[in-house]
Amino acid sequence: MQLVDSHCHLDDPQFDADREAVMERAVEAGVKYMVAIGTGSGPPDLEAGIRLAESYAPVFATVGVHPNDALKVEAGTFAELERLLRHPKVKAVGEIGLDYHWGVPKEAQQPVFVKQLEIAAAARMPVAIHTRDAWADTLETLRKHWAPTGLPCILHCFTGTPEQAREVLDLGFYLAFGGVATFPKAAEVREAARTTPADRLLLETDAPYLAPAPKRGKRNEPAYVAHTAETLARARGVTPEELAAQTTTNCERLFRLEARDGR
Repeated sequence: MQLVDSHCHLDDPQFDADREAVMERAVEAGVKYMVAIGTGSGPPDLEAGIRLAESYAPVFATVGVHPNDALKVEAGTFAELERLLRHPKVKAVGEIGLDYHWGVPKEAQQPVFVKQLEIAAAARMPVAIHTRDAWADTLETLRKHWAPTGLPCILHCFTGTPEQAREVLDLGFYLAFGGVATFPKAAEVREAARTTPADRLLLETDAPYLAPAPKRGKRNEPAYVAHTAETLARARGVTPEELAAQTTTNCERLFRLEARDGR
């Protein structure tokens, strides 16, 4: 069984003591590729994902400014982002979007979000979207500034309702499901996953956050994507192997993945 973790934060300090072992466990669990999100601690450093992708063959990277880092944007931030998109192992812009939970002013977040959508569109790159307590504004922005491009868009760590899933799917976007889908009270999330077209379904961990059952409450890691695959396979009435094969094919097509020489 081969899997792809389409969204993980492998640069997180929680992995500093045993990152090599984490990578080894992922490979042993059948994880073929990992997409390391490159937002890190925010500008001026946009290379958190790239450093990992350069060190590990199965790892690819994104670059982007997380909405919670919008106030850190400097004069040269976007030019640097454009430069880094030319790196051969960078496969998307992300995670970008809107987050109204932590109090970063909306007025600061919105232009940063739109500018990164414009940069991604110019580079013909997919985008990985973060939205928290900002669903309506996020979807409005994507309808206006992204859907017309026809380029891939991933709603990362989808935890919404089946109705919200349909809003995204109607725009032609992808839904990525992580550990939350395995939680006992997440019936609506599983229903959204059950009804997502097979060719637009992705798996992720968001490691080190949101570990799936039976690892809930522990540090998450890419190997645990297998637990989410098993849960979604049951919800969709397919085997874990079928679910893994489909989501791996989706990721390979979406991100144009091919392992390169690395560690």
